[in-house]
Amino acid sequence: MTYQHIDVEPLTPTIGATVSGVDLTEPLDDAVMDEIRQAWMQHLVLFFRDQPMSSEQHLAFGRRFGELHIHPAAPYAEGNPELMVIHTDKDSFRNNGERWHSDVSADLEPPMASILHIHHVPPSGGDTCWSNMYAAYEALSPAMQELLEPLTAVHASDYSGQYGEHKPQRESPRAVHPVVRTHPVTGKKALFVNEVFTKRINELAYDESRALLGFLADHVKNVNFQCRFQWQDHSVALWDNRCTQHMAIWDYYPESRSGIRVTIKGDKPF
Repeated sequence: MTYQHIDVEPLTPTIGATVSGVDLTEPLDDAVMDEIRQAWMQHLVLFFRDQPMSSEQHLAFGRRFGELHIHPAAPYAEGNPELMVIHTDKDSFRNNGERWHSDVSADLEPPMASILHIHHVPPSGGDTCWSNMYAAYEALSPAMQELLEPLTAVHASDYSGQYGEHKPQRESPRAVHPVVRTHPVTGKKALFVNEVFTKRINELAYDESRALLGFLADHVKNVNFQCRFQWQDHSVALWDNRCTQHMAIWDYYPESRSGIRVTIKGDKPF
């Protein structure tokens, strides 16, 4: 695809691209936003380097995609729950996103997108990986696809105590979603189960559900579906939660990594 207003360099043939020629600290006109959306639908995750956005600029960029989502439990910055704090250091007892997942899939209407602005990176390490759930679905045999398509699964989370003394906004979100969802923009099918939030496939016996979810959790980790991004200070990632999963690698103890995430509301999966 040829772009007139931005430059797009794929990170891998399957997922991810770096976008240059755009300044996220400035208001973006509709032509630029249209091209960003086209590149996003094609590559699923977009990366922007050297973007020293303020919180207001970050929020404004997020709102160009839709109404903002508030995380059920995470701490936030500047008294604004739309600015989710991402921070891990030597005193942290867990790392945000350390297992493969789609953000807040336990919500009835899980987020459409997330925009993470990293302010500080460790001297080395701290990469994030993303996996393409279209590719994960398409790599399954026709028989497995036929088995999965009518199934639904329970997604749930208990956030009590996960963020220390910070009181959750919604302690225990819970929802039922299709195991295979249809993307509302592209019309493509994507796997929509993950090892963090998906607890049970409703139509199967307990042992069958556990075995199938275990298989799918391993399946999405296939490196052929993935890209890996090395953060720098003021890097930004925009990803589609409807058709990707991601995992943040905590390999930089005792150093720290910190940033802010703005998340965009989505709709009920179908």
